[in-house]
Amino acid sequence: MEGCPSSSELHHLTALLLLMPLLLPAGSAEEFMVLGPTEPLVAVLGGDVELPCRTAPARSGENMQLRWFRSKFSEAVLVYEDGGEQPEELMAQYAGRTSLVTELLGQGQAAVLIRDVQASDDGPYSCFFREGEFYEEASLELKVAGVGSAPRVRIMGPEEDGVRVECAASGWFPKPQVHWRGGGGAQFLAFSEAHVQDARGLFSVEAALVVRDRSVGNVTCSLHNPILGQEKAVAIFIPEPFFPQAPLWKLAFCVSLAALGLLLLGAGYCAHREHSRRLRALRDRETLLRAKEEDRRAKEAALRATGELQAQLEWRRSVYLAAWRKAQLYADWRQEKFPAWPVTLDPGSADSSLVVSQERRRVTLKETCEDSGGSGSVLGLEGITAGRCHWEVEVLDGDRSEWVLGVCREDVKRTGWYTESPEKGFWVVGQFEDGFCPCTKDPTPLPLRQLPRRVGVFLNYSEGDVSFYDMTEGSHIFSFPRASFSGTLFPYFRLKSGVGSLTICPMVGAPEGLPVPLNNSPCEEPLSPPGSSADGAESPLLP
Repeated sequence: MEGCPSSSELHHLTALLLLMPLLLPAGSAEEFMVLGPTEPLVAVLGGDVELPCRTAPARSGENMQLRWFRSKFSEAVLVYEDGGEQPEELMAQYAGRTSLVTELLGQGQAAVLIRDVQASDDGPYSCFFREGEFYEEASLELKVAGVGSAPRVRIMGPEEDGVRVECAASGWFPKPQVHWRGGGGAQFLAFSEAHVQDARGLFSVEAALVVRDRSVGNVTCSLHNPILGQEKAVAIFIPEPFFPQAPLWKLAFCVSLAALGLLLLGAGYCAHREHSRRLRALRDRETLLRAKEEDRRAKEAALRATGELQAQLEWRRSVYLAAWRKAQLYADWRQEKFPAWPVTLDPGSADSSLVVSQERRRVTLKETCEDSGGSGSVLGLEGITAGRCHWEVEVLDGDRSEWVLGVCREDVKRTGWYTESPEKGFWVVGQFEDGFCPCTKDPTPLPLRQLPRRVGVFLNYSEGDVSFYDMTEGSHIFSFPRASFSGTLFPYFRLKSGVGSLTICPMVGAPEGLPVPLNNSPCEEPLSPPGSSADGAESPLLP
């Protein structure tokens, strides 16, 4: 039949159809998309984080070329090619800190693991997948966050018509938000604020505030991390005598007002005297009786006023003392409410590298341990389970040795190699190679003008407060955040190296029993003026 193909032509057509997939370009069968997280990833400083990407549809990435990089293709974070990682192409800051997560690589899912996250890791990333001549990439963002030190708040002194308060902290990322609040929760605007980044990219902040309201009482400085939502705050009490005196125009106004009042009183007195003179003849007896009655009432009123004034003065004095105790500014105010504690050393708790004196008040390193880097600790013989107390320690040659002192729990580890921190049951400070600093998880040297020679340790067991003072200058050194104590606490002493010694100073009037319980202290009772409620009352202070 004409128009119908022959059988040989049908065979050629069938073979051509079978070979067409091999002759056509294979690009459409190899195409895929690369997808990354749609929301930014959050990583904590010093921790680990994974940056994941995947193919859609899912394709095995074992034979692909994979690359994670920053803003430029050459800024490689991780390179995977020919079935293995290529560390020679990485940026210097990621060398040894990145590795490929391959558990789901056969299903088209891969992630780069970044260890020991740094502030410089913050920002955008790109992941690049390539198979043959076809490639795709996706973008993702990493936000790094870290909470630094607690704010250090101090009163700098009068400024203009108020008191200048400064707040400083370090080790934050990103830039922290600074908030000032008064005793009633009202927020203040910062007078000045400055942020500085160190070599690691972490922020240090210094903020200042001028408080002009004499009745504000406590002022709180808080630092807020906007990514983690975490906050650290410290409050300080501003006594009223710190505020400058009233300006001269106010004094002049008060003097003028007093003079006017005296003139009015004089005019009234003259009018009353003239009126009395006119009526004296008719009302002589009545006036005499009234004078006697007024004299009697005046004496009674004077007696009442004297008693009320005395009670008011006593109340103001107690409030003044309580306010200064809370301010934690001077050691002599703390000594008044913290009885001396008779500390002696327990030779049975001393490390073999230490020498305890015969009177059990001085500890030194053995001569054989001074050059060998010996390190040992010893506890006080008397344990503390309640109340509040303080003792003083003299440090000899403290700048030529490493030493630690404070308090610790009874069950802490003191053998072998160990470190001190509140998390491990130690509330201590000391001198180290980096300087004088508190023993915390992330120790930071304290900005002292000079190394203390006589250190006072103040312990309030019930309120969980441990504070240290320079007893030579009478100034505050450091206070740990409030803790919840349980069990027995012991005085703690440790010499790590050098030729120095720690000596417990004799205390005048030290008690033989336990520290004074809190419920026996008059300063712990609610304070209010006679005849008035303590709710919402301000704290008037004597000048």
